[in-house]
Amino acid sequence: MSTSASSDFLKANPDVKNLRTIISDKPESWDEAWKLKVTPWDAGEAQPPLRDLLESSRLPLPTSGKALVPGCGKAYDAFLIASTLGLNTVAIDISETAIDAAKELLASTSGLPEGKVSIEKGDFFAMSLPESERYDLIYDYTFFVAIPPSRRIEWGRQMSALAKPGAYLIALVFPLNLSPDEGGPPHFVKAEHYDEPLAGWTKVLDEIPRSSPTHIGRDQLLVWKKD
Repeated sequence: MSTSASSDFLKANPDVKNLRTIISDKPESWDEAWKLKVTPWDAGEAQPPLRDLLESSRLPLPTSGKALVPGCGKAYDAFLIASTLGLNTVAIDISETAIDAAKELLASTSGLPEGKVSIEKGDFFAMSLPESERYDLIYDYTFFVAIPPSRRIEWGRQMSALAKPGAYLIALVFPLNLSPDEGGPPHFVKAEHYDEPLAGWTKVLDEIPRSSPTHIGRDQLLVWKKD
């Protein structure tokens, strides 16, 4: 993708530039971004590609068990997973401010199965579970692109450690077509960047989805099944 296309994205999304001045290697910098309301990934609703996938029969996604949404923000996607698939869904974020906002939204959201969504402050990379408590489905939207690329292999190891055999991992990759030398977050990403971290998983879906207007041409829906 050309530098001009990347520049166009940044011009249309000024909060991305602002975010890059806030985020450091300190986890608390994410809470600062939430406090300042510099959250360019927050669309105010669940992402259309996820909704389309969950409401279709394209894949035999689980309808019992547990789901995980790391970097959940206000947890729109966690609510959708719980209400559509019926999974006990755990939404985690490292930001206390994000967690408070998600809990407030949960309290005011009608139509969710009672007790199906748990919102917790936590560090994805510090999570550890016995095999019997691992997840049947994990969803990643703008989490992979938020972490430094040097941690992507670690991200993959942790996904494998938290998922049951046969579990599904859904990734909505956004934003594509940034320049590789701009830094982040969000960091430069291509669909193939997931291949090495997810060695041992089988890709079962790779498509350009029906996107929200601000995402057209800049997202891709990928799904893997753990071998």
